[in-house]
Amino acid sequence: MLHIGPYSFSSRLLLGTGKYPDFEIQKKAVDASGSEILTFAVRRMNIYEASQPNFLEMLDLKKYTLLPNTAGAKTAEEAVRIAKLAKASGLCDMVKVEVIGCDKTLLPDPVETLKATDELLKEGFIVLPYTSDDVVLARRLEELGAHAIMPAASPIGSGQGIINPLYLKFIIEQTKVPVIVDAGIGTPSDAMIAMELGADGVLLNTAVAGAKDPVKMALAMKMAVEAGQLGFEAGRIPRKETATACSPLEGLSVK
Repeated sequence: MLHIGPYSFSSRLLLGTGKYPDFEIQKKAVDASGSEILTFAVRRMNIYEASQPNFLEMLDLKKYTLLPNTAGAKTAEEAVRIAKLAKASGLCDMVKVEVIGCDKTLLPDPVETLKATDELLKEGFIVLPYTSDDVVLARRLEELGAHAIMPAASPIGSGQGIINPLYLKFIIEQTKVPVIVDAGIGTPSDAMIAMELGADGVLLNTAVAGAKDPVKMALAMKMAVEAGQLGFEAGRIPRKETATACSPLEGLSVK
């Protein structure tokens, strides 16, 4: 089970709801993913601006826990304001803090992320901050009281997969709250590797929504996350520099 604050989830795959070709494909992909947590940008929803489409209107929201995010925020103040708007709409008391500090790389601003996390925790939110793979920043966020840490595998939407598995491993090993790998996942094998490293979950959007067949890719991601989790729990064999026979050699005669 994945435990975040007071919530528990069977699925360790968190899915975004944007960028799908149409609402019907979105619904089928969400169903195929088995995800219980759906994330979305508050600024792209009609709770923020009436002229914007509601990407959740085709879904049975009673089946899911919603995780609004503060995408578009450039400062802690903006992130807090967006989070409060989502909570006031009765969507959920969880929020993914996303404060972008660089328009070219879309990397998060570490200072503003810390500020926003601190303020939202004081306001009683369940806070999941999106970060780079900065080991020290992850520790600082946990020390503030963040309910999960969400380090990027690689730049948002890039599909590059995990470009720094060592730092992700460091974050996972030092962190007691859930670590959910977020951003940059491109293939099911990327998601599986994240889970094999010991991550507690994976959040993705573009890898499914932008696939040639989003529904099949959603199912593939579900299976990859499950396989990676089982593999991590089972424990891999040690790496060796020499070959080792798979079958016992004792008692065999050579003619």
